[in-house]
Amino acid sequence: MLIRLRAREWLVLIEAVKLAEEIKPSQHAKRIVFKKYGVLGSAYDRLLTAIFYDLMKRQGIIDKVLSRIVNVTSPYILDPWLRAALRVTIELLVFRKKRIKHIDIGRVKNEVASYLSEKTHPYVGMFYWRVFNKLLDFKYKPESEIEKLELKFLLPSWFIRKMQSLLGEYEAKRLFEALNRCPPISIRVNRLKASVNEVIEELKREGKNVKVSLVVPTVLKFKGPYDFDKSRLYREGKFVIQEEAAALASIILNPQPNEIVVDMCAAPGGKTIHMAELMNNKGVIYAFDIDKLRVKRMRELIKRTGVSIVKIYLEDARDAPNILGENIADKVMLDAPCSSDGTMAKNPELRWRIHEEKVEELVRLQYELLVAAIRLVKRGGRILYCTCSMFKEEDEGIIERILKAYPNVKIVPLEKPYSPGFIQGTMRAWPHKHHTIGFFYALLEKR
Repeated sequence: MLIRLRAREWLVLIEAVKLAEEIKPSQHAKRIVFKKYGVLGSAYDRLLTAIFYDLMKRQGIIDKVLSRIVNVTSPYILDPWLRAALRVTIELLVFRKKRIKHIDIGRVKNEVASYLSEKTHPYVGMFYWRVFNKLLDFKYKPESEIEKLELKFLLPSWFIRKMQSLLGEYEAKRLFEALNRCPPISIRVNRLKASVNEVIEELKREGKNVKVSLVVPTVLKFKGPYDFDKSRLYREGKFVIQEEAAALASIILNPQPNEIVVDMCAAPGGKTIHMAELMNNKGVIYAFDIDKLRVKRMRELIKRTGVSIVKIYLEDARDAPNILGENIADKVMLDAPCSSDGTMAKNPELRWRIHEEKVEELVRLQYELLVAAIRLVKRGGRILYCTCSMFKEEDEGIIERILKAYPNVKIVPLEKPYSPGFIQGTMRAWPHKHHTIGFFYALLEKR
């Protein structure tokens, strides 16, 4: 089936790809641009969404083509508008050539070139115009076996090798396939404002085929797309966007009414408000984060969901013991900053943004945060250390170091509902096994 695209759709994609470099996650950038141009809910929504996500998945390979065609060492040397335009053009002319029909390819070229000239400089438009002609007959051919695997799985070579070493080739292949499947939308019902049945019935009236999670009964899954801005349930805070594996974290920590809880890396607040719900909005949650934009979103979420027990600190969570005092918390949630590779299926651009050397920096931060969590928690209190990373360095590696350094900290064994981790008592959710994001859990107790 041939799909017709006009110049207007090219420009929408270019702006979305450009904004995705500035706003994370990429689907948030896409929603902003699609809403601006009236694409959300239109006949073009599903098509342009599919193209956008495929481009994000293929971005590293697209950048190789871009570098070869333009003869630069890195696409990041180029003007960001030109980079976005060339990425969209390569996706459509090189990788989707047989499936996309353009109403007037000459008009597309001229309109995109004019658009770039207005956005930046006439020379940029002229440069794009010349490169466009080179791409009309370009064919990408992998130059090595690992490049063939990159093209097959749309993943960087270092990640392929790392997962093959961790899981073996067969299971790694299943993981790679899962990371390239389009996941359903996952939401969690806010029981402070609604019942699960109420939300299910409303979604059914909207034409959605809803499945209830067998792991977290308040998590519902359904096929996208979905316009959250137009959803009454979402605007009224009756549900929040949250993955099953992420929702399970708060349940594992099990905060109780009237307890003192610290959420160390809290924004944008999904786990914060879930814990408040589990606490029946009684007690106190001290929520720390240093990202102003994400904290702003957390404040909006807290207001929308009717949560009243959260005190926000725009501070580095490593300083939390100095701010709040030591041995003060009944429970500590540490959903640590991580490489987030477990979320690649829902955030496809991540696969090309993660770099091995960055993992080492994250490991240092994760260890320091967990040391601060130990200082915060009371004797007999519990800490949940979790990440949405699948790398051992960020997961079991951190726990091993902590257990050696702090003999008074022990693992509280987790046996279900997911798979055992690589240390006894820890647990992992895998995309290819459990149909959710990749996630690691270690429940610790200070004795």
